[in-house]
Amino acid sequence: MEAILKDPTGAVIGLDFDGTLSPIVADPATARVHPDAPAVLAQLGAYVNAVVIVTGRPAATALQLGPGLERVPGLVVLGHYGFERWENGQISAPPPPAGVPRAEAELPLLLDSLGLPGVTVEDKGRAVAVHTRRDADPEGALAALREPMAKLAEKHGLVVEPGRLVLELRPPGMDKGHALSLFLAERAARSVLFAGDDLGDLAAFDAVRASGLPGVTVCSGSAEVTALAERADIVVDGPDGVLALLRELTTAFSRS
Repeated sequence: MEAILKDPTGAVIGLDFDGTLSPIVADPATARVHPDAPAVLAQLGAYVNAVVIVTGRPAATALQLGPGLERVPGLVVLGHYGFERWENGQISAPPPPAGVPRAEAELPLLLDSLGLPGVTVEDKGRAVAVHTRRDADPEGALAALREPMAKLAEKHGLVVEPGRLVLELRPPGMDKGHALSLFLAERAARSVLFAGDDLGDLAAFDAVRASGLPGVTVCSGSAEVTALAERADIVVDGPDGVLALLRELTTAFSRS
C-alpha cells in the first residue's frame, strides 16, 4: 500500500464486478453496480496508471448493469475472465467456442433428471452458468450438480468455474489471474491492488503475488465465501467496504 500511495501513476487497480462493485442478488440479471461506483472510479482513475474490471460476465453485460461506468476515463473491462476486452467504447474478442452452446443445450435435460426445478441457467455467450441460489436447498443442489457438470464440461472441452452458489462452464486457457498478469505487463505497472469476493478471484490474488510487484489483495467479505478472506491482505465489508477503501486511496492521493 505504501508503494501505491508513493507512486500512484505506477499503480493498477483491479476489481471484480459481482460481489465487489455490485451487491450479490438472487437473480444475476437484476444485479446493479453500487450507485457510488462510477463516481469513485472516475476520481480514482485521475491518479493511477489504470483501473481495470476483471469479470466472468461479458464485458457488455457488466457495462449494462453498471450505468455510468462507460464514462469512467481510461477504464478497461476484461470480460469472460479476460477473453473479451472493452476499452474506449469498443469490444474485442475471439470467436465464441462451440462447446458452450452444445453444453447449454444439454442442461435442461440434466437439471430435469436431477429433479432441480429451482435451479436457473444463465447464458453468458462465451460461458453458461447454473445458479442454485433460488432453489429450496441451494447448497444441496450445488453438491448434486458438481459431478454431472464436471462430466458435461469434459465432454465439450470446457472447464468448471465454481462460485457463490453457481457452477459455470467456460472455455479453458484464460482466468482472472492470467488476464491480470497480461494487463500488468501491458501497462508496465509498478504496483497493483486487486479486490474480489469469490473463488474465481483466487487466481488474480495469485497473480498479484507472482507479479513481483508491490501488491495488495482485498477481499469483499461475505458469509458465503471464506477462502478469499483467508488469503487477502485486507478484508472489507462487501461493496460498501470496497468503495470506502477506494475513496480513502483517492483522498490520500489528492493530499499528496
